[in-house]
Amino acid sequence: MGEATPDVQPGNLGHTLELLTGVIHERSTADPATSYTAKLLKGNLDQLLKKIGEEGTELVMAVKDQSHDHIRYEAADLLYHLLVVLERTGVSADELAGELDARMPQAYRKPRASATDLPAETQDQRRQV
Repeated sequence: MGEATPDVQPGNLGHTLELLTGVIHERSTADPATSYTAKLLKGNLDQLLKKIGEEGTELVMAVKDQSHDHIRYEAADLLYHLLVVLERTGVSADELAGELDARMPQAYRKPRASATDLPAETQDQRRQV
């Protein structure tokens, strides 16, 4: 299990996930010898699936210990590895959002902006990552 990240400040989850999915996608063309993400994307599928199980178990243990910072840390690990699995299997973040939206009661749904509807500054940031 990892250590909690010091000095974490609140962020915008949607923006962070947009950036992270972009980075993961870009790493699909990187050298697995120099990129952990590329190694996960191109390596043995069973190793990636094992990593998902490991991170899920670590999150469960952190929740059981009721350690707020550790829960956050392990949830981030699990989410990162889940996004890698989605990239590897061709399931886009927009498809996942659509799945989640479809499960939400209609009264709670809001129109969702696509990546091209984001402010130009955000689009530029995505390209830079």
